[in-house]
Amino acid sequence: MAKRFELIVFDWDGTLMDSTAAIVASIQAAATDLGIEPPSAERASHIIGLGLIDALRHALPDLPAERYQDVALRYRQHYLARDQDLLLFSGAEELIAELAAAGHMLAVATGKTRKGLDRAFEVSGLGSRFHGSRCADECHSKPHPQMLEELMAEFGVGPEATLMIGDTTHDLLMARNAGVAALGVAYGAHPRRALEAEAPLYCAANVAELAAWLRQQA
Repeated sequence: MAKRFELIVFDWDGTLMDSTAAIVASIQAAATDLGIEPPSAERASHIIGLGLIDALRHALPDLPAERYQDVALRYRQHYLARDQDLLLFSGAEELIAELAAAGHMLAVATGKTRKGLDRAFEVSGLGSRFHGSRCADECHSKPHPQMLEELMAEFGVGPEATLMIGDTTHDLLMARNAGVAALGVAYGAHPRRALEAEAPLYCAANVAELAAWLRQQA
């Protein structure tokens, strides 16, 4: 069967790597370090996928802008202390290998910085599987479509042959803004009901369900 999607773009945190809890804890710890009331777990998880400064703006709306960099610095220190212990979701490595073997172009569009994604690629061992990537310090933050638009232009693939996969409404809205189909994964940062409200093609409960859908539909 001919491939329906030539280019498949994955979010990273909460989609391929089980890092949601570490991100939430690091945001809360950074706020506490600086004497700021930490956001709730629900509020902190909602901003996962955004660029860090945009995320802090939403997570800590009463914080003066001049303090964002201080919180960002503390966040990075807390997160880096944990990231060596983070693992890919069960089945994620096998899924990426299967898609690559089937001839799909694979990419990542993430709220991480380039330095952060390069570190995640190294720790996970998945970096060589991806043909391209875009990060929040290189492009507008999600849900702006720039990351997807640049990846499609890089590989000469149109929106009709591109699929975005992510665990947040930011991912699904980015796909919509780029005219690209999207899949939601309900095992990451945002709840299934929020993802389904954005009408993705499918919403997978786990990596096994995601792999089964892609095997049949992609």
